[in-house]
Amino acid sequence: MTDWDLFDRPAPLVNMASRSFLRIGERRVKPHGFSIGQLPVLYLLRDGKAMSQRDLARAAKVEQPSMAQILARMERDGLIQRTPMPGDGRSQQVSLTKAARAKLPAARKALHRDQDQALAGFSAEEVTTLLELLRRLNRNLDRIVAEEVESGEAVDA
Repeated sequence: MTDWDLFDRPAPLVNMASRSFLRIGERRVKPHGFSIGQLPVLYLLRDGKAMSQRDLARAAKVEQPSMAQILARMERDGLIQRTPMPGDGRSQQVSLTKAARAKLPAARKALHRDQDQALAGFSAEEVTTLLELLRRLNRNLDRIVAEEVESGEAVDA
């Protein structure tokens, strides 16, 4: 392996797989009235839960302005509703509308339609190992980001 052979490194390979999953996923959920960028919000609120915009941004690992844009589009499209936060008249909590929750099962089925194809040739054990490795990778990356933020090293591009 040389320093210049990017495809012998995990990051470009994970990035390529992620972009492919995103492109395919966008095509699958769009007919159901969703976009792939909304999936973290849909997932977090799927069971009738309500959360603040700040908590949604933190859980989805996106910046507050990005979450504000996602939520504004979702509200415009009738996918979320905002209600005053109990005990705090200045804050709002966000929840999915009944219409959004009703569309979720079909969107989820469409999203997972190609999963078997994407994992063709993988044994059940390999899929389990892949999931464990990706979870560990993400925990490590989260730790690096947190340490950079804590030390003041974090630089926004």
